[in-house]
Amino acid sequence: MKVFSIATAAVALWNVSVHAGTSDHKYKNGEHVELWVNKVGPYANPQEAYEYYLLPYCAPDTKHHPEGKDTEKFNELKSHSLGERLGGHALRHSGHDVVFQAKDGEDVKTETCTTAPLSQDQADLFRKAVQHRWFYQMYLDDLPVWGMVGEMLPGPGADNLPKERDDLERLEHVAELTDEDAALLKPYVYTSRNLMIYYNKDRIIKVDLSSDEKSLQEAKPNEKLTFTLFVSWHSTEEQFHSRFDRYLDHAFFKHQIHWFSIFNSFMMVLFLTGLVALILLRTLKKDYARYGLVGDIEDAGGEEEMEEFDDEGKPLTDRAGAGGEAKGMGSEDAGWKQVHGDVFRAPSYLALFSALLGTGWQLVVLTLGVIMFAVMGPIHGEVHEERGELLHAILFCYSLSSIVAGYQSGKFYKRYWPSTAAARRSTSSTSGKSSTAMWQAVMGLTVLLLPTVVTLILTLLNAISLVYGTINYIPFMVVVKLFFLWIFVSVPLCVVGTLLGRHARFGDADSAGGHFPCRVNAIPRPIPEDVPWYGTPSGLVPLAGLLSFGSIFIELYYVLTSLWNYKFYHVYGFLLGVYGILTIVVGMTSIIVVYFCLNAENYLWQWTAFGSGASTSAYVFLYGVYYFLFKTQMNGFLQTSFYFGYMSLIALNLGVLCGTLGHASASKFVKAIFQNVKVD
Repeated sequence: MKVFSIATAAVALWNVSVHAGTSDHKYKNGEHVELWVNKVGPYANPQEAYEYYLLPYCAPDTKHHPEGKDTEKFNELKSHSLGERLGGHALRHSGHDVVFQAKDGEDVKTETCTTAPLSQDQADLFRKAVQHRWFYQMYLDDLPVWGMVGEMLPGPGADNLPKERDDLERLEHVAELTDEDAALLKPYVYTSRNLMIYYNKDRIIKVDLSSDEKSLQEAKPNEKLTFTLFVSWHSTEEQFHSRFDRYLDHAFFKHQIHWFSIFNSFMMVLFLTGLVALILLRTLKKDYARYGLVGDIEDAGGEEEMEEFDDEGKPLTDRAGAGGEAKGMGSEDAGWKQVHGDVFRAPSYLALFSALLGTGWQLVVLTLGVIMFAVMGPIHGEVHEERGELLHAILFCYSLSSIVAGYQSGKFYKRYWPSTAAARRSTSSTSGKSSTAMWQAVMGLTVLLLPTVVTLILTLLNAISLVYGTINYIPFMVVVKLFFLWIFVSVPLCVVGTLLGRHARFGDADSAGGHFPCRVNAIPRPIPEDVPWYGTPSGLVPLAGLLSFGSIFIELYYVLTSLWNYKFYHVYGFLLGVYGILTIVVGMTSIIVVYFCLNAENYLWQWTAFGSGASTSAYVFLYGVYYFLFKTQMNGFLQTSFYFGYMSLIALNLGVLCGTLGHASASKFVKAIFQNVKVD
């Protein structure tokens, strides 16, 4: 019954995710085409978005806007999907009456409305909007259009102010104006707009919106503003399937620098792979030969002379004295082999570490699933063409991948629990309550760890958004839906995964007296403190994170530009390649770091390996600070909070993901090298 409930909820989620986009976008001549208004706000602050009619605009008296009747559609909220609301969309009916017209520009429909006399507050609001370069966004047949609210024009004595050519340049000029120059400017509002709609047979292909400079009118108190919308229809030969291409900045995303970054990252992969192959494996070969020779000397009891050399002709051991005891090596272990009795000891805070790894594997699967879903866009529909579709994919993959989180955390905990002191105490006693309580702790941490962090940050941002009155808040009903999705799909799958991991079998080779190549000593050995910097985690972990960050920082620039600068990210093939490169680089660097630490006889490699990958997130966050200061013109507490709140989420999730990848690679490496060592 529980499985049926989970499956039903998953199917319901899938139905929600594919809801946006079921329309065929076909119209008959004379059929109404809805024009929706989405938001208005400062161009520099993407998250500072308000409802369109916050500004004292008016709507024409049409069949959609009959004054004083209950049937009016004006300002009616459109039905939104879960992804649309999470994406900050709040489309409302514009009140305009747009009719599909298969005539080529012969008749231009005009809709006019006049505001009431502006109050002082309304005039000041228009002045604020124009001064801070507010823009508005509309949608017609799911195609977005943008326009500026108005212009700040110079008054007497300000003729030398720069003349802006486009929206971005105008925004930059406003930022450069001094208070004295700003005092010489007056707010002028665009009151006339031209909406040009291009169609091919029964489908709309392109929508353009332009503002008439001759219609600029100063917003003054006690004066009326008359707004006019001219709607014209034009035929085109462009095809429907390519209608969104004009919104994709191919010159930006497919620039030579983007290709060069992929090549540069690939060369880094070759370098690190060669470093592991030529240095570590060669060094390990010498270590194996030395350890094997020492074992042979001990077996011979020093009765015969043995002299072995490496590939360079250097002796593997220095022996002194008649007894044949190896000098320096002697009969004792040296380097990483010396910690064979402690290297498979459970990491500190085992329950937390297990939950982190489980969450990390969930993020690995989630990220791969979402990227693959986006890459297959030509099959099911491009994700950038439907509002909220990418967020739907994230919710869907997160919910189903919860079983991966539970399984991996439960399996890891089962593997290392016998080597803990608590396990030995519970074995000596007849009660198993301690073990059961720890398993419950692991399960609870895995279920709550990521959702708790995300919920805390989003709750804070939601409260700020509500205080400022923007449309980027998450409505209560959306929160309820997300909670039900989590409690009825994600949590049960995570619990099932934990139970599967608890009863997982590790294979015949690992099953007998433990799951590791070497037995774990009851008493941990001391860790040397007098080691060079390249033998300490504090010296190696930051370098590992820097190399991993170097493989992705160019792609990170494109991703951040898409998030904060109104561009549609569509090169998911690049993203998939960079994700693969990041996986390899994190794995190689973690192996190198762990090897140097083990060679310094530091057997606490698990948190070190996780930190080697997770340190990438610190550089990502620092790059986010640089991007905020030098690549954007964001300002104000609201936008700053949203920017660094989202960057914190990105950095934290990326850190857990990369830490898990680093630990997985290092774990395979450690098991591999200790499987081939002779241990008494």
